[in-house]
Amino acid sequence: MKWRNFIMTNVLIIGATGSVGSVTRRYFLDNTDDQLTLMARNTGRLGQLRADRERAITGSVTDSAVLQEALADQDVVFAALSGNLAGMAKSLVTAMDQADVKRLLFIASMGIYNEIPASVGGGNLAENPMLQGYRNAADVVEASDLNYTVIRPGWFDNGTDTDYEVTEKGEPFGGHDVSRKSIADLVVRLAHDTTMGTRNSLGINRK
Repeated sequence: MKWRNFIMTNVLIIGATGSVGSVTRRYFLDNTDDQLTLMARNTGRLGQLRADRERAITGSVTDSAVLQEALADQDVVFAALSGNLAGMAKSLVTAMDQADVKRLLFIASMGIYNEIPASVGGGNLAENPMLQGYRNAADVVEASDLNYTVIRPGWFDNGTDTDYEVTEKGEPFGGHDVSRKSIADLVVRLAHDTTMGTRNSLGINRK
């Protein structure tokens, strides 16, 4: 779906050089007229920028000064992070409150609420302690006063489809995999509809 008929939005993508961040960046460029701020530790990996629509900021989400610069005049923040996720989430929530930016789209992982049914194959927090970091970060985001949506993707791949389903917190997860392009499509939808997924956690998987 094309989003060019919608009001232009200023979007900050944190983790823009990651596998999900880079696909989402391209999806915004191809399907919207939004202005993008791309934040990453190594912005040299971004390649050529669209000078009319993109700017890059080098730094970590835990650097409050850099983060405040990046947050200036933003409407939406999309965070696809790795590392100390809870610490990063705390830094981001604090900075967004200070900058009075309310809309946060935050990538976590399926399984953090033990929501994957046995029929899908399991892989919940109870069986996979590596998910604890995602759960801790989601808890930080959910405790904030932001208009957040936590996004819980299945295992993502390079498929070109956008054939996906969305489940809400408390509902069983529908499947194990999803394309990065599908995640990007959901992010764009959420960026342009501030009532969709508001203060909720959405699972996303391939139909």
